[in-house]
Amino acid sequence: MDRIPAQQIDSEDVDSRVFNLYEKKEKIYIRKMEGLFQTLRQYTGWPLLLGYFLAPWLQIEGRQAILFDLPERKFHIFWLTLWPQDFVLLMWTLAIAAFALFFVTNLLGRVWCGYTCPQTIWTAIFMWAEQITEGERHQRIALDQTPSLFRREGRNRAGWNKVWKRGLKHGMWFGFAALTGVTFIGYFYGIRELIGDALAWQLPLTASSWSLFFTLATYINAGWMREHVCIYMCPYARFQSAMFDQDTLIISYDTARGEPRGSRRRNADHKAAGLGDCIDCTMCVQVCPTGIDIRDGLQYECIGCAHCIDACDSVMDKMGYPRGLVSYTTQNKLAGGSWTWKRPRLLGYGAALLVMLLLFAGVLLTRTPLRLDVIRDRGQLYQPVAGGLIENVFTLKIINMARTEQQYTLSVEGLPAPRLVPDVPVSVPAGEIVQTIVRVQVDPDRLADFNTAFDFVLESAAVDGADALRVSTQSRYFGPRPLAR
Repeated sequence: MDRIPAQQIDSEDVDSRVFNLYEKKEKIYIRKMEGLFQTLRQYTGWPLLLGYFLAPWLQIEGRQAILFDLPERKFHIFWLTLWPQDFVLLMWTLAIAAFALFFVTNLLGRVWCGYTCPQTIWTAIFMWAEQITEGERHQRIALDQTPSLFRREGRNRAGWNKVWKRGLKHGMWFGFAALTGVTFIGYFYGIRELIGDALAWQLPLTASSWSLFFTLATYINAGWMREHVCIYMCPYARFQSAMFDQDTLIISYDTARGEPRGSRRRNADHKAAGLGDCIDCTMCVQVCPTGIDIRDGLQYECIGCAHCIDACDSVMDKMGYPRGLVSYTTQNKLAGGSWTWKRPRLLGYGAALLVMLLLFAGVLLTRTPLRLDVIRDRGQLYQPVAGGLIENVFTLKIINMARTEQQYTLSVEGLPAPRLVPDVPVSVPAGEIVQTIVRVQVDPDRLADFNTAFDFVLESAAVDGADALRVSTQSRYFGPRPLAR
């Protein structure tokens, strides 16, 4: 909306403008378009779509390759198994994903929204189902104008045709949404177990409810809401402008070349008539998924899908004009400048991303698949035992995060001549947790203080050339207060 000087706005203008803000949004009828960037979107969208549906069916070492096992508190990601103790890795992953998004957005604009966002990919599938059932743009407009079958004037062949096409469309929508919801729950329940239990009518209420929830969410978001998710619900559309600068790649209309716009014959000399290259065909508007006019300038509703570029290029080819009236460009280029990567914001995002990737790789490579948690018996500080010794009781929780069974030996460091009861190796199956009670006995006369810090040390033997695993956990040992000497 163009800005109007305050002195030129009267009360009637204000009232009309406020009313228009609440005007019902018109339905968007998207014209099908093919071109270079739409082919590129297929090459990015289809692998992600197929990967989503096929990944749960992959098997590694007798289990589902990607399985987020919430009851067992294990996240299996191919050959890596993560535990709740690895929560720091999840925080690292989210931080890396955030800075990667900042870096790519500052460099290439909203390529995530246009080419890889699930909302974009799923909406494209739902739009494809709409096109093959209801026809092209003009056919869908005509179908919407057909009277409903429930009205007296609609009880004819046209009304039944509308019901049949709409029913087929919504059937395809709901079928694909159900496939999406079931697959998503399969990442947490196990896709084979989920299908088997569902066919045997033994699926738990929780799994059934969540499958239905994600089915309805997909059906509503990709089928009914579409652009409203991108415009009103997605927070990325709101804060993306904070990551843009004058050299960020955007989709823009070349105003200097296209204006003044107007219709003309194909072979007419439009320059002599004082016209620009834009023939005002509105093709760029008809193909836009969010219904904006790219000729109005950069808008936050633009998701960078490049539909308008392919549409405009096709029109320019028919008119015999050069391509690029609508193109990927930067604001500096539009102003006659040049693009540069030497920008503080881009370099800052890149440096932060590189540092986090290196640190994450270091943490992941040095990660020990063994965890030892120690809980001291709080019922009593210590108790005397035979031989003039005292003992403290500890509960040890040993977590074997390796893919094979391990045998560990336990020792104590930091106490004078400690004795462990029992002093035997502990076997822990792969991916299991073993809890054991250990009594530590020492001579109280050899303790320097009534409260002594010491370490439990857990070690495994080297197997098949692999290095031995070793972890330690600090605890406290209590005894009688030493007599003053």
